[in-house]
Formats: sequence, structure tokens, C-alpha cells
Amino acid sequence: MTAPIDIEFTVNGRPVRLSLPPRMTLIDCLRDELGLTGSHIGCEHGVCGACSVMLDGVPVRSCLIFAVQVDGSSVTTVEGLVRPDGGLSPLQEAFRDCHAMQCGYCTPGMLIAAQGLLDENPDPSDADIREAISSNLCRCTGYQQIVEAVRLAATRRNAGADNG
Repeated sequence: MTAPIDIEFTVNGRPVRLSLPPRMTLIDCLRDELGLTGSHIGCEHGVCGACSVMLDGVPVRSCLIFAVQVDGSSVTTVEGLVRPDGGLSPLQEAFRDCHAMQCGYCTPGMLIAAQGLLDENPDPSDADIREAISSNLCRCTGYQQIVEAVRLAATRRNAGADNG
């Protein structure tokens, strides 16, 4: 048995210090060690995107990363997208307003992919949105409402309705 490795990183802005088995995936660490169950375990092969989180501001598949690899980094899960007061983020509100979820299993990964896009491109085209979410699978095939929600979030953000 391999000895645990001590790591420190931030999750949703909070510092975390853990001693973990070297081969524990980031998704297992987030869910089992930190109780952050918003990110889902889907395919466990990096294909579906349900486990997506932001690693230093970039969407990644947490099932493909060992937790020890994030030592010194910043991780944002879907729980970290909420406002400081605990309210829904503008993107989450847009998902709600556009009914951009059916069963909801893909929703955390879609939100992370969309947030990554909006952080990089505040005025994306529909093609940009479709490209950004293309690596996330929605088995309910509700993509159109997701595109509409991301567009609505961008529109609201650009109109100054909410700068969050």
C-alpha cells in the first residue's frame, strides 16, 4: 500500500488540507472527502462531462485527475458558482428560467462548461456556446434550452442586470 500524500489547495475559495491516497481521483476526493456532491460521477472515462470542475479557472474532468495533482491549485465546483450570499448565480438563474435541465444529471457539468465559456467570452455566439458544451453529454437531449440559458446569462450580464 502506498503512503498517503499531503496536499493543500482551495475549493470554492476555501483552503483545504488533506492526506490522500496517491491514486484517488479528484471527483472521489470532492465527493467522499469534502462532501461536495454537486459534481456527478458519470462515465469515469472523461467522456460525459458530468464530473467537470474548474481547475485554476479552466473546465476539466475531475474523473481524469488524481487529487494529488491539484496541490497548490484552485478548484471550483458547481457549488462554488453560487453568489456569496448563497443565492443562485446569474448563470444558474438563467438555467432555471430557461428550463435548461431535464433529469439534471448533466447540469453541473454544463454549468461549469458554460461558466468557463462566459469567463473567457462574455458575448458568445450560439456556435460558441454549442462548441463549449459539446464535450458534455445530455442523455435527455435538452441542448437547445441549455444554449438559450447560456445566451440569456450572457445577455443579462452584458446588459448590467447582474455583474455576478
